[in-house]
Amino acid sequence: METTWLADLKALSETLNFSRAAQIRNITQPAFGRRIRALEAWCGADLVDRTGQRLSLTPAGAVMLAAAGDVLQRLDRARDDIEQAQTATATLTFAATHALSFTFFPAWIKGLGTGAATQPMRLLSDNMIRCARMMRAGEAQFLLCHHHPESPTGLPDAGFDHIVLARDRLAPVTGRDAAGRPLHCLPGTPSQPVPHIAFEPSSGMGRILAAALPSCDRPVHLLPLFSSHLAMVVKALAIEGKGVGWIPDSLARDELGPGGRLAEGGDGWHVNVDIALFRPNAPLGARAERFWRQLVEAASVRAAANPSNAL
Repeated sequence: METTWLADLKALSETLNFSRAAQIRNITQPAFGRRIRALEAWCGADLVDRTGQRLSLTPAGAVMLAAAGDVLQRLDRARDDIEQAQTATATLTFAATHALSFTFFPAWIKGLGTGAATQPMRLLSDNMIRCARMMRAGEAQFLLCHHHPESPTGLPDAGFDHIVLARDRLAPVTGRDAAGRPLHCLPGTPSQPVPHIAFEPSSGMGRILAAALPSCDRPVHLLPLFSSHLAMVVKALAIEGKGVGWIPDSLARDELGPGGRLAEGGDGWHVNVDIALFRPNAPLGARAERFWRQLVEAASVRAAANPSNAL
């Protein structure tokens, strides 16, 4: 059976006239009549009562019409779902933490060249918890985030792969006094801890710092005053002199130079981190897979050119 026959029956039920139904279906009346006959042959019953002055559907025709409507609706929905899936896979969708959305993503995409930069892309910027949730739910193909080997990402290791795109570090910064000196200095003491502008413990950056700071050579004494998921908020409060906060160098760089409003809050307290791109191990669309292969090949070229520091 051909699905066009179902649409023919629907047109005939609406017009109860072979000529008008054939016009709606954009075929000749004899061809339309043959298709209705073919459908009746497939069903093994007459679907149209041709004996009266006015055409009507037989009881078998009414049953078939109901089935035809259901089948055609299902086919339309399936086609729409396929079109949406094709559109989704044709667009590269990135989930990225707020800080990297502003400081890294635009320049990184531009640096990949016109072939990558002109592809359809969508950037979903959020905190690390929600970004990881989007990846687990399949709402994004890639996750751009800071990564430290001792800190969990919230993604199952067996289900995701990643490559390192660049290196960054978390620097302890604070506001400056009139002479340009840091307003707060690490490491503090038990009796005089350093005011700390912290990341939420459940945030990606908070987990990295919780894992990395205890491994420092010297103890650090901090007094948490404020916490946030957003590195931009930590930076703003540090500029105001509220305390010391660890933020990515890529975010602090513009304020650490001459004339800037930030100073480093102590030597030896930096935390080295990677800027990584994660993807699920499950197959992605053709465009996303091609994009990933390009990134892997570029990383291999970098590694071969400079084995001691591939990035």
